[in-house]
Amino acid sequence: MKKLLVSVARKALPKGPVRRLEEGYRKGRVRLVRARYGNPAKNLQVIAVTGTNGKTTTICYLNEILKEAGYKTAMFTTAVIEINGKSKINDLNATVALTAEMQRFFRDAKRAKVDYTLLEVTSHALHQHKLDGVPIKAAVMTNLTQDHLDYHKTMDNYAAAKGKLFEGEPEFIVLNRDDEWYEYFNQFYAGAQKITYGKDNEAEAKIVHTKLYRKGSEARVVIDHQTTINLATALPGEFNVYNMTAATATAYLLGLKVNDIIEGVANLEGVPGRFERVETGRDFDVIVDYAHTPDGLEKFLKAAQDITKNRVILVFGACGDRDKAKRPIMGEIAAKMADRIFLTDEESYNEDPDKIRAEIMAGIENVRGGGKTTEIADRREAIKKGLDAAKKGDMVLITGMGHEKFRIINGNKEPWNDADVVRELLK
Repeated sequence: MKKLLVSVARKALPKGPVRRLEEGYRKGRVRLVRARYGNPAKNLQVIAVTGTNGKTTTICYLNEILKEAGYKTAMFTTAVIEINGKSKINDLNATVALTAEMQRFFRDAKRAKVDYTLLEVTSHALHQHKLDGVPIKAAVMTNLTQDHLDYHKTMDNYAAAKGKLFEGEPEFIVLNRDDEWYEYFNQFYAGAQKITYGKDNEAEAKIVHTKLYRKGSEARVVIDHQTTINLATALPGEFNVYNMTAATATAYLLGLKVNDIIEGVANLEGVPGRFERVETGRDFDVIVDYAHTPDGLEKFLKAAQDITKNRVILVFGACGDRDKAKRPIMGEIAAKMADRIFLTDEESYNEDPDKIRAEIMAGIENVRGGGKTTEIADRREAIKKGLDAAKKGDMVLITGMGHEKFRIINGNKEPWNDADVVRELLK
């Protein structure tokens, strides 16, 4: 009945009253569902990670560090859901989990008597009050770059939605000193114990040295100008150096031992759909990644350039019914940084996939990248062509879908996983 009222009001009333009606409905809905499950999050120690990119990987690092230190954990991320060591792929394929799904997760975490609960927190979830009533012990910010403007309309609105996490007065706050939105997020809740990370000289967890390899990364991080931590991870790329440093800074703030931090970071062998290497037995590399924003794609391509001997071959597209403004931007980034491009469909949802590709192609052609680009609508065929084009020492990058187990095309749900498709094609 409430949904019907909101629908009718949206058509009949000015925007202000509609927004207030929607806010009231969302808050009431969360309260009701929370009460139905007995408010299970009430006594949990929750660490929440937000930002545009790097949330999932940062949480996975933290999860391994906490387990190395002997704690029982639960984590809910876009890629993986885990409770007390039992993990499964998150196949919800949704930006925001349903309120009931989140409350069931909290209930199960409480029943498992975990010590820490780790959450990947989206701007949508914060804006829609899905974390109302959840006590946040530590709030972590990775970065803020263009995404979800179909929903938030402006970057200021997007930042304000993220800021709701820090308005909740967490005990600890962890911020990326190198992010251009650092000062905005640093204004929240002066009563929290804060730590910043990055390469900036003022960062309390300062990255002073890095080494990037084909199958991993190393970094030396100095905390509080006195404690040096040498980190090594199986995950490549400078962006993963930032992710593991964010996790390290958080763990340090929580009082964990340095040796547990080092071992925990090393324990993370990979994250589904995040710079996921597909073992093919060929003399070229194939990497599947969730990169679906301009910043994410740029960092992913930069990481590939840093560790690839020869060409970077990119198979990519963009999602339908989402921020359209980022499509030509991603096209420009691809054209500038990839040696060969196969432009294809991702998930069109209810949008015309030809139109999506055309908007990406406009960006590619804007920087004269059309000559190295082949447009193939069929994603399987595009992946096949990308693999066929690869020679010794090349790296084939397949982006956008990551860990996903199905695609939504013209409103229909179809089984799909990029890594599985690669393995099938290279049998």
